[in-house]
Amino acid sequence: MRNFERSALAILAAAGIACAPGTVRAGAPGETRVPLRERVAERLRERQWPDGLVVGAISTLPVIELRGAIPVGILTLDMPWWKALAFAVAGNMLPVPLILALLGPLSRFAMRYRAGRRFFEWLFARTRRKTAGIEKYETLGLAIFVAIPLPATGAWTGAIAAFLLGIRRRHALWSILLGVVVAGVIVTALTKLGWIGAMVAGGALLALAVGALWRALAREERIGAATKP
Repeated sequence: MRNFERSALAILAAAGIACAPGTVRAGAPGETRVPLRERVAERLRERQWPDGLVVGAISTLPVIELRGAIPVGILTLDMPWWKALAFAVAGNMLPVPLILALLGPLSRFAMRYRAGRRFFEWLFARTRRKTAGIEKYETLGLAIFVAIPLPATGAWTGAIAAFLLGIRRRHALWSILLGVVVAGVIVTALTKLGWIGAMVAGGALLALAVGALWRALAREERIGAATKP
């Protein structure tokens, strides 16, 4: 348990680099390319979407998720940090129940056809590679995996991993929610305070969150054992 926590905290530095809220990315010589998250925000604002819904919508998108939505809310839209965090967490969690409920029937139907089979075999193989460490720790591993805001992690990948590992839906939802909240705090601290602030805030919150989840699971196991005939 403690070794796993230390391993998770050790890669917060990498998360700080990966989530650094730059406003442009280098393109061809003499050009700059606006990140996708900001292009999406600009299009939605042109359609008169409220700022909170812009952040929430960006946070629902795979790959971008809240690690891209929160910097847009704070730096581009000039929202209060707590408001950007709240809308980003809500938006990031929106697809999770749908993925957990529909991925099984959807994949079984699509895999009847060659294109669908190739897509889901690729998706499931990729997810298993990215989430290899979750299987040993299951619910705790899922929460920590989602909490580290790196490009290969997040609520989308976490929900697919929970389906593949057969984690109970209620446990998966709570674990992913916990991870999303921790990731949101880390990205918010990174945006406001820089990567050192994000490491301090994220490390403390991650340790508290994992401890709380560990105690809750242990209590549930004790209650289940006591009620067995």
